[in-house]
Amino acid sequence: MNPEITDTFASKLKLQAIHFDLTDAMEAVLREKFAVLLRHNDYIIRINVRIHKDQTMGTEHHFTATGQIEIGGPDLVASSEGKDAYDVADELVEKLDRLLQRRHGKRKDRRNHPQETEIEAPLPKVE
Repeated sequence: MNPEITDTFASKLKLQAIHFDLTDAMEAVLREKFAVLLRHNDYIIRINVRIHKDQTMGTEHHFTATGQIEIGGPDLVASSEGKDAYDVADELVEKLDRLLQRRHGKRKDRRNHPQETEIEAPLPKVE
């Protein structure tokens, strides 16, 4: 990746690991996965990602990831659960990607197909 893009992306992505340590390798993989979202929309202010490891599952690990994209208008929020942190992150990226695409499609639809405004009062004649 370009160093300028990496610096910009590093300031826009906030990663949090709850109840476990985020290794350098895992952080690098997560940054690479979530970099895809910034390519779709330049107006993303920040992406917050929280990965939570549930400690009550006995010998098996259970991860819950929540992602929030701060963007103009309502924020986009998604979450995913699973037994592998990497799979959970992949699923979260896919969900956030679909939300961004859906939002872009709706905005584009409104721009290309504006609704006519109906006024119930009669309009005055213009001469």
